[in-house]
Amino acid sequence: MDLFMPGFSCVPYNDLKALEKALQDPLVCAYMVEPIQGEAGIYVPDAGYLKGVRSLCTKYNVLWIADEIQTGLGRTGKRLAVDYEDVKPDILVLGKALGGGVYPVSAALADDNVMSVIEPGTHGSTFGGNPLGSKVAMQALEILEEDELAENALRLGELFRVELIEKLKNANTVINDIRGKGLLNALDINRNYADAWEICLKLKENGLLAKHTHDHIIRFSPPLIINEEQMKHSIDIIVKTITSIDTSHK
Repeated sequence: MDLFMPGFSCVPYNDLKALEKALQDPLVCAYMVEPIQGEAGIYVPDAGYLKGVRSLCTKYNVLWIADEIQTGLGRTGKRLAVDYEDVKPDILVLGKALGGGVYPVSAALADDNVMSVIEPGTHGSTFGGNPLGSKVAMQALEILEEDELAENALRLGELFRVELIEKLKNANTVINDIRGKGLLNALDINRNYADAWEICLKLKENGLLAKHTHDHIIRFSPPLIINEEQMKHSIDIIVKTITSIDTSHK
């Protein structure tokens, strides 16, 4: 897989043995990983994986970079996805929700012992420290806390998965898996019966917008402000769409 990022090589996800083997290379300086894989298909690692990552990176004196651009700021039902295992990365990357849908903002956060390596003048960007962007980010964080959006994501995400698993239990020829955390979820489609993109088009016709990732996974990441009535309506549309798929020809 081409990561479009020089100097990086891949390590199998959710595999601590493979990670430890890679970290034994003295030239490795950092490990960058999404706490829950997003574009790959909403893959949630085994319990203890992130604790293991923290332990191994500390053992081999390697920086752990947590990419929480998709998972961070309430999306998974916690402020950060790493909070599920109460671990702290050396570098935290945020974006997307940090701009509150108003202004594109991203951030890289680290303790002084990491940040102080970047001396004045060695790194810069055209819009870095933009005052408007900074104010938007501050307001987005305030709303996240005041409106308890992480808690809302946790509650409605659980509702989403529980209801779909129950209502689609007879559609197991079409659905391989329903997975996720908070309001970051996926339906894994059996490619013998349907294509994820085609299902997304049918969902749109029925009144729900969703995005496919690869040809067999549909990702659902609704606004964090979604309410229970809207969530149940979305579930009804998904069930209607999936159960309408003709499986008799396979």
